[in-house]
Amino acid sequence: MRSNIIESYKKTLKLSDLQKEVLIGLLMGDGHLESRDGRIYRLKIEHSYLQKEYVDWLYDIFKEWVLTPPQEKIQTFGGVQYKKFWFSTVSHGAFRFYGQQFYQNKKKILPKLIHKWLSPLAMAVWFMDDGSIKSNRHRALILNTQSFSVSELQRLIKFLKERYGIEMKLRKQSRKSIEIYQLITTSETVEKLVVIIKPYVLPSMRYKLGKLR
Repeated sequence: MRSNIIESYKKTLKLSDLQKEVLIGLLMGDGHLESRDGRIYRLKIEHSYLQKEYVDWLYDIFKEWVLTPPQEKIQTFGGVQYKKFWFSTVSHGAFRFYGQQFYQNKKKILPKLIHKWLSPLAMAVWFMDDGSIKSNRHRALILNTQSFSVSELQRLIKFLKERYGIEMKLRKQSRKSIEIYQLITTSETVEKLVVIIKPYVLPSMRYKLGKLR
């Protein structure tokens, strides 16, 4: 598609309410916005090929923003090849607000307005994108939050308790002398999280709920 045609087409694009909700969930998880100038951003989605159905679902939601359908690629880590499935949107000013809310000096941060944005659908997307069950021996779900500071996570824990009655704790991990944290549910309130997100979790992603599904 010629560049002038693409630019004209981009002027017709506007984020829907559904796309905004899903975008919040993605940015809480593994999704990320890329920008060269801090003025226009593009959304990039990339997952294991085993999660192809999830990537296809996201593509269907953002289809009008994407010029090239999801593609395969091979990445090699430690001599092992991994098949990935990915796509990216066009660069657009509509993503600028979210880029400014979720990133500071190229580091992901927890937006001040997250208490207004974290709907049940956004939470389900966050879980599908970057959550899991601790193990089939435990009644606990984990949400990966390693990008956020302890003070940001404490604010998030307070919000989840007040809004949804979900109690979560910090789960420390160590990475090259840097302390990072996940959020993990208490066994007493894990069912509340399952009830909230399960209606939105795709069949192919319910394995992440373990026995709780």
